[in-house]
Amino acid sequence: MFTGIVETIGTVESYITTDSSESGGDDNSGVSLTITDASSILDDCHLGDSIAINGTCLTVTKFDSNSFKVGISQETLRLTNLGYLQKGDKVNLERAVSGDVRFGGHMVQGHVDTIAEIISIKNDSNSIIFGFKLRDFKLINYIVHKGFICLDGTSLTVIDVNYTDATFKIMMVAYTQQKVIMPLRKLGDWINVEVDLTGKLIERQINTSLENQLIDKQSSLYKLIDRLIDEKLSKLN
Repeated sequence: MFTGIVETIGTVESYITTDSSESGGDDNSGVSLTITDASSILDDCHLGDSIAINGTCLTVTKFDSNSFKVGISQETLRLTNLGYLQKGDKVNLERAVSGDVRFGGHMVQGHVDTIAEIISIKNDSNSIIFGFKLRDFKLINYIVHKGFICLDGTSLTVIDVNYTDATFKIMMVAYTQQKVIMPLRKLGDWINVEVDLTGKLIERQINTSLENQLIDKQSSLYKLIDRLIDEKLSKLN
């Protein structure tokens, strides 16, 4: 679990597309990523620890005082922007939370849902307004005005949503701009998106409740539907 408060910015040292099985894939499709400039988050690191890279929860398979290595599965490559990384690119880094960490952002799983394209960048005084378009349109239903969203591992607040176009906007204040990689991005770049887990949980609970009521003849919903059908049939007769 993460908070969406980026701890430091690392640098891609190497991106290897054919690696041993320790990378997280098999010998033919394994992918490994080594991140450097990460000393500030490695003082308490252990093998097997979770570190979010651009909001993607990954497992440390090797590390030293300044760098660490993770494996990336093919499923992760399909869902995230990690496959676009090249040597020298900057990435947001955050360790998994410990018991004494304040939740300055929001509850982030590190399970990226999809990617979004940057379609607009506009300066607003000392802030920047970024506009995005989702690759997977259906996920726009989990994004709400003034709700949480995690972009490349950064907890942000949605300031505008267009459900028809599957687009949304966020505003980034000057302080945050200095701590994350978003200001380095340009139009057309792809950003990792994790929608707020709360919306998905509520939807699942509602769907489950409706499904159960539809098969329970004693439920209020079943009785309501039955009554409405009877009323319609009586009018036809």
